[in-house]
Amino acid sequence: MPQREKLYEGKAKILYSTENPDILLTVYKDDATAFNAQKRGQIPGKGEINCQITAALFEWLASEGIPTHYLDCPQPNQMRVKAVSIVPLEVVVRNIAAGSLCRQTGLPEGKVLSSPLVDYYYKSDELGDPLLTRKRIFLLNIITPDKLEEIESMALKINEKLSYFFTQCDITLVDFKLEFGIDSQQNILLADEISPDTCRLWDNKQTDSTARIMDKDRFRKDLGQVEFAYQQVQQRVLTQLNK
Repeated sequence: MPQREKLYEGKAKILYSTENPDILLTVYKDDATAFNAQKRGQIPGKGEINCQITAALFEWLASEGIPTHYLDCPQPNQMRVKAVSIVPLEVVVRNIAAGSLCRQTGLPEGKVLSSPLVDYYYKSDELGDPLLTRKRIFLLNIITPDKLEEIESMALKINEKLSYFFTQCDITLVDFKLEFGIDSQQNILLADEISPDTCRLWDNKQTDSTARIMDKDRFRKDLGQVEFAYQQVQQRVLTQLNK
């Protein structure tokens, strides 16, 4: 394998160059972080699990008309992707009140929202990834109004498709984070990942509010069985896609 240049290392992934400037290599790590990296640890096998879940879901979403940066997986924990300029926004789509929405609004956890809520957070570790209004997004020149409309429309379409898909897996998609990139032709592409790291997932086969958690909340809240929960999500996603 030729020597690759490390372009970026984040909390969960490392990005490398390849011999093709239009293609990058993402290596998924087993590292786990929470609360803006104030809590750190490792989840054995997480990198491979998240890579495989993301690849499967990105392939499926592409077949459903959602453009993504995904190309292929040369190794179980590696993903080749199209080079894009990442929009510095975390786009969070919420179907049910949980997490920060409950803390910031007083809504009870588990309250089903009348319609999906789209929140935007500024990707800035220094600032603590603050919640942004649309006018603040434009004030900071993060993205143009028409591109933001395209991103929100795509996020809601992804939510509709993923919510139905996860229902077929006996999982409720409570909320999830998306990231988007812009390619050299100025197209908006779904980027980053979709995994238990970035989604809040509840097991429909469980009625207990703790036992039903199948995502990184198990790590955040020290609930144990984190690796098992991730494995269950992977198994159900792949089983559903192979039907």
